[in-house]
Amino acid sequence: MPQDKTILRNGIRVVTESLPYVESVAVGIWVEVGSRDEAIDERGLCHFIEHTVFKGTERRSALEIVKEIEAVGGSINAFTSKEYTCFHAKVLKGDLPLALDVLSDLLSRPLFDPEEVEREKMVVLQEIKLTEDTPEEHIHDLFNRSFWGDHPLGVPIAGEEGTVKAFSRDKVLDFFARHYRAPRMVVAAAGNLRHEEVVEVVEACLGHLPEGGGELQRRSPERVEGGLKVFEKELEQVHLCLGVRAPSHTDPRRFPVMVLNTLLGGNMSSRLFQEVREKRGLTYSIYSFFNTYADAGVLGVYAGTTPEELPEVLELISKELKGLREGRLSEGEVAVAKEYLKGGMVLSLENPEGRMARLAKNEIYFGRYIPPEETLREIDGVSLEKILEVGEEFLDGSRPCLVMLGEVQGGELPPL
Repeated sequence: MPQDKTILRNGIRVVTESLPYVESVAVGIWVEVGSRDEAIDERGLCHFIEHTVFKGTERRSALEIVKEIEAVGGSINAFTSKEYTCFHAKVLKGDLPLALDVLSDLLSRPLFDPEEVEREKMVVLQEIKLTEDTPEEHIHDLFNRSFWGDHPLGVPIAGEEGTVKAFSRDKVLDFFARHYRAPRMVVAAAGNLRHEEVVEVVEACLGHLPEGGGELQRRSPERVEGGLKVFEKELEQVHLCLGVRAPSHTDPRRFPVMVLNTLLGGNMSSRLFQEVREKRGLTYSIYSFFNTYADAGVLGVYAGTTPEELPEVLELISKELKGLREGRLSEGEVAVAKEYLKGGMVLSLENPEGRMARLAKNEIYFGRYIPPEETLREIDGVSLEKILEVGEEFLDGSRPCLVMLGEVQGGELPPL
C-alpha cells in the first residue's frame, strides 16, 4: 500500500499509509516524550498530562472532546509509555479532518484548569493504588525498579504518590512547554485517506506550533541490577519476575531474541507454559516477555504460584533458561516459533490501528518506513546458530534479577 512522509516547516512529521479497501481511518499524534524523560520531581508527569489534556481546551469542554468523536461513531483515547505518548482516534474516512482537529486541540490548546489539575491528581492516585492492589501488575513495577536501579526506565509510568501529590499547574505548564513541541511530534494515519489531505489538515491545526526544543536528553542505562529482592505481602500466591539484559529496539540481535522469547514462554506451546502449567499444573499464569527501548532491553519471565510450589517453579524456569543457553533446541521448534511471530505481525496489520502504530514507531525509532516484508525477512533469517549466539550472550550464566511478591517461604536466586 502507498506510504508517504512529509515534514512540515516547524518539524512535525506526517506519515501515512493508504488502505483504500477499508471505510475507516486510524490517526494518532505521537509525542517523543515518556516517563524516562522526567526528572525525579516530575515522575508521572507525562501520564498526568495525557489525562489532563482531556479535561478541556480553549475550544472544547471535556464532554465535547469525546462527544464530537463519538457522535460520528468514532473512538478517542491516549496512552503513555516510557519513551513516547500517543493521542489517537479511529473514525470513518469522511471524519478524518474532525479527528485531527480534536486531537490537535488537545496538544495545542489545553487549559490545564487548576481545579481539574487537582481533581485529576486524585484520579491518578487511585490508579496507582489500583496497580498496587493488583499483584500480577505490581510485580512488574517492582521488577523494573530493581532491574534498572536508579535509571528512569525503572520508574512506574504513572509516577509515585509523593510526586503526583506535589504536581501543580505551573509544573505541568513548564513540562508541557518544554517537551510537547513540533519536532517531537509524529502524526501517523492509516486507512482510507489521501496523504495530501492529511498534511493540509495537520498544517492548519498544528502548523502554528513553534520550532525548536526537539532534542532529547536521555541517559542510557550503564548497567542492570542482578540479585534477589523479596517484597513481603499477605497474598494467596507468590508473584515473581526474573529477567536479564537484552538487545535494544534497534539492535539487529532483537530478531533472534524475539524467537528465543517465543520458544521460552511467548505462547501456549512454549516450553515454560507446557512444562510448568500443562504438565505439572504448578501455575495458572506463566509467560516470558521481551521489552525493548531505544538503547536497552530486558528478557524476562513472570509466574504466579503458591508458596509451597515456588521452589519447583523456580527450578523449572532455571532449567528452561539453561537449556536455551546450552542450545538444547531443534530446527523444528525454531521454525514453529518463527511462523508464530510472522503470523502475529501480519494479523496485527489487518486493521488500520495496527498499521498506524507501526508507521509511528518506525518513524520514532528508525526515521523511515520499514515494509512488513523487510521484517518478515529478518524473522525468516533467524537461524538456530543465531539463537544459540544470543542465548550464550544474554543467558550467560551471570546473576539474573529475581523479584518476588507475596508470602515467600525461603527462596534463592536460581543459577542459569
